[in-house]
Amino acid sequence: MLPGKRSGGGEVAVDDLLIKRTKIDSLISSAAATTAAASTSVGNSSTVPTMGGGNNSNGSTNGKLPTGGELNKSEIDEDLHSRQLAVYGRETMRLLSASNVLVSGMQGLGAEVAKNLILAGFKSVTLHDEETVELWDLSSNFIFTEDDLGKNRAVASVQKLQELNNAVAVSTLTTELTTEQLSEFQAVVFTDIGLEKAIEFDNFCHQHEPPIHFIKSEVRGLFGSVFCDFGPKFTVTDVDGNDPYTGIIASISNDNPPLVTCVDDERLEFQDGDLVVFSEVHGMSELNDGKPRKVINAKPYSFSVEEDTTNYGEYKKGGIVTQLKQPKVLKFKPLEEALKDPGEFLLSDFSKFDRPPLLHLLFQALDKLVLELGRYPVAGSEEDAQKFLSLVTSLNNELKDGKIEQIDEKIVRSFAFGARAVLNPMAAMFGGLVGQEVVKACSGKFHPLLQFFYFDSLESLPVEPLDPNDLKPLNTRYDAQISVFGAKLQKQLEEAKVFVVGSGALGCEFLKNLALMGVSCGNGGKLTITDDDVIEKSNLSRQFLFRDWNIGQAKSTVAATAACLINPNFHIEALQNRASPDSENVFNDTFWENLSVVVNALDNVNARLYIDQRCLYFQKALLESGTLGAKCNTQMVIPHLTENYGASRDPPEKQAPMCTVHSFPHNIDHCLTWARSEFEGLLEKTPAEANAYLSNPTEFTSAMEKAGDAQARDNLERVLECLEKERCESFADCITWARLKFEDYFANRVKQLTFTFPEDAVNSSGQPFWSAPKRFPRPLQFSVEDQSHLNFVMAASILRAEAYGIAKPDWIKSPTKCADAVSKVIVPDFEPKKDVKIVTDEKATSISTASIDDSAVIGDLVNKLKLCHQKLPAGFKMNPIQFEKDDDTNYHMDLIAGLANMRARNYSIPEVDKLKAKFIAGRIIPAIATATAMATGFVCLELYKVLSGGHKVEDYRNTFVNLALPLFSMAEPVPPKVIKHQDLSWTVWDRWILRDNPTLRELLQWLKNKGLNAYSISFGSCLLYNSMFPRHKDRMDKKMVNLAKEVAKADLPSYRRHFDVVVACEDEDDNDVDIPQISIYYR
Repeated sequence: MLPGKRSGGGEVAVDDLLIKRTKIDSLISSAAATTAAASTSVGNSSTVPTMGGGNNSNGSTNGKLPTGGELNKSEIDEDLHSRQLAVYGRETMRLLSASNVLVSGMQGLGAEVAKNLILAGFKSVTLHDEETVELWDLSSNFIFTEDDLGKNRAVASVQKLQELNNAVAVSTLTTELTTEQLSEFQAVVFTDIGLEKAIEFDNFCHQHEPPIHFIKSEVRGLFGSVFCDFGPKFTVTDVDGNDPYTGIIASISNDNPPLVTCVDDERLEFQDGDLVVFSEVHGMSELNDGKPRKVINAKPYSFSVEEDTTNYGEYKKGGIVTQLKQPKVLKFKPLEEALKDPGEFLLSDFSKFDRPPLLHLLFQALDKLVLELGRYPVAGSEEDAQKFLSLVTSLNNELKDGKIEQIDEKIVRSFAFGARAVLNPMAAMFGGLVGQEVVKACSGKFHPLLQFFYFDSLESLPVEPLDPNDLKPLNTRYDAQISVFGAKLQKQLEEAKVFVVGSGALGCEFLKNLALMGVSCGNGGKLTITDDDVIEKSNLSRQFLFRDWNIGQAKSTVAATAACLINPNFHIEALQNRASPDSENVFNDTFWENLSVVVNALDNVNARLYIDQRCLYFQKALLESGTLGAKCNTQMVIPHLTENYGASRDPPEKQAPMCTVHSFPHNIDHCLTWARSEFEGLLEKTPAEANAYLSNPTEFTSAMEKAGDAQARDNLERVLECLEKERCESFADCITWARLKFEDYFANRVKQLTFTFPEDAVNSSGQPFWSAPKRFPRPLQFSVEDQSHLNFVMAASILRAEAYGIAKPDWIKSPTKCADAVSKVIVPDFEPKKDVKIVTDEKATSISTASIDDSAVIGDLVNKLKLCHQKLPAGFKMNPIQFEKDDDTNYHMDLIAGLANMRARNYSIPEVDKLKAKFIAGRIIPAIATATAMATGFVCLELYKVLSGGHKVEDYRNTFVNLALPLFSMAEPVPPKVIKHQDLSWTVWDRWILRDNPTLRELLQWLKNKGLNAYSISFGSCLLYNSMFPRHKDRMDKKMVNLAKEVAKADLPSYRRHFDVVVACEDEDDNDVDIPQISIYYR
């Protein structure tokens, strides 16, 4: 998940996804038959499934996109795909589930692309490769094992890839491709193809009607490229994936052009040129015609539109302005034309702004060299490098436009030496990028790459020049990696001691990458992974090491087992401990001191901050990453070179005032926040408090009496209601309770609110009370004819019955019988009260209103509870219900969606379906496999630098990527702040250490030798020494460890060998000096 900080956002995530299958069951059996046949024959291709291909556009805007009529909303497995649905939406998922994709070239890059597409839920993925598995392939392909050597690559891949998602038909082609075969697909991806054949295929795809979306990508050592051609007229339906921006109107002038001012609740995101529509405007009703109007002069809280409102009615109040997102039509050039005129390259690293034209030339030169030699250049071969350099120079001289003035021979040599190698981190990174481009091609969702993207990570090479002999193959699975980095670094990778924190989506990708790289695979190496979570169904669409039969098992254990299947030499220990202060007996000093590097794969900021502090303390490199939807970011935390993760923080998320949520909502988020709060109060907190009272009445009531405040009063009132006034003994009681709750929430409370604050009410300054952003509510009239009303009652009564342990009758799911039961409920008339206090202060933190007689009321409530308790059945307990968003059969989201939508209806706020409600109320973080793969690829490219050592801060890269745009931003990390004193200097990374169990006097003298006078020493919150206290001088000759134990009552566990003290110091001029933390080693 993405850390909630910096421009990259943070990881916090929505659930996972996969598409259920109905009409393509025959294709699964076809794929299964292909897999079975693979064990006996590798020869000819298996049948390519024809699923909506051919020459029919099926009415798609972008040409060859089947409408997917076979599938409907109910066939998307929302439990599985919830995180992906939060990114793409149902329509994009529907289009993917109707699209067929070809992936040609099943080396590391092809395997990564296929994995991401299968997880995303495409209709079919066909794997093509004519070659057989070599030992060389095991450096980058997570599917192959040594048992697959000699088998056709596609055939060796199909079964394991099919396991990722049985709703996708995975099949193979093992013979030479023809253009006619390409007609069966909506998108084709080539990862290992010569330029001549690529141009032939692309011309066919470009001219095909409708166009077939063509992607060519390569990974050559530490260099990679992508080319996209989606046809002469490709329509992007959603360029960025953001919801349309909105604003709440405060005023509109009668001008040409008019000035529209919005409330300063949130900054407006409109830009000049945006189209917007107006609604709910009172007075200037001419604007409510639904006509799009162009924004001009956009500012943070105001804008103008191209309209003359001089003669329109005068603005009175209200109004919503909403951005109207427009489709965008793009024209792609075919590969043959684009090679000569590539246009602008998408930049990834602005420090290499001149690199893409050179790489454009190098990839073309490599294609020519391979044609001439019949092979790739050999790593370390000067002869091959010179041939390549000559060819590059020759091609450059032939250029008329875009000739490169000076060719960097070092880059050319590095390119030649690594040209045959497909490195796993590069494959992971490009696999994420290419996978996302295929999604764009088949759905029109997000802006595609136009048209070339080049990337290199030469900084990952060791600082010291490589010996050509060190690049020679050793007949191991790591030979491809050795050909780029050398055997010396390979040994360092194998001997590394790594701590991976988290085993979710990021953790699974990291384990796969590290296993393929050979990290911790040597005799002295060890990787420790920890995660206290278990596998859920929603994990399966991104956390690709898990299968459906692993649901309920420990994530770390399953992931570790799966990683060992990728590389049997992987030395890995899986733990289920949460990395926190409570587990420091497990992750003790010795554990941390022996680590080579720490890799975070976490989904929350607090856990990241804790690991960051531990890495600071033990001076260990921390490789940080996170994802949020189509965005990902990485941050390198390197001892003494960079600032730490916690050095900068995002501002906290803006929370809606409590009074807004409870009485004056103006968007669906407010309604859902209120709905979840009510759910937890009614079904979890109050039953839990009731049980607390029933378990120990004396202790519970004593605590309430001691508190004596409005909150304690409210708690007692709710418990009394739960156990007496509103206690349910039969399901009929639950129906009655649910019907009366509807009346209370959506009729009576609104009547009371509008009685207290009528529509024409004014505030203390004489302004209308119901002015923007407040919306005047209307009470609902319950009707058994309204299915949403019945659904609310059904969900509420079922959950109420569960809380009381009452059996649920089958008839409740029948609308007719449910309506009959609800109709029998007698609903008392409601009369608004005059003296009701409703909180309107936006700074209020509680809706409970204090009273001078709270303590007296509490005493009365306690007495009533005692009487109530005596009437309850012996052993009576309630069943608190903890909210669980990912089980669609438990009625939790049905109730929350019902609560929120009925409230939205009160306030004329647009309602949402249950899925959208789940995203918001369940605080689901959007997540997709492509962004996860890309983040881990970037991190592992940095890992080479960490483990080889000697790199400078300018060699490292922090990264932010938005795959939706697409946008890449890479920059060197920020150095840590340096503090200087005399000839000393230190940063946040430094920790001063005193060994040999020093006395207080020895500590003071040690500091004095540095020109520092310590005037205060503390352990935790306890003062061990202060120069102002004469009696503290008696402590001078005591051991510091004894002072900690005697004065601070420190409990130093046996696994600790030191403790830390904070020392306040002055220099010789009595100026305070902020010194590092001091560690006292006493054993």
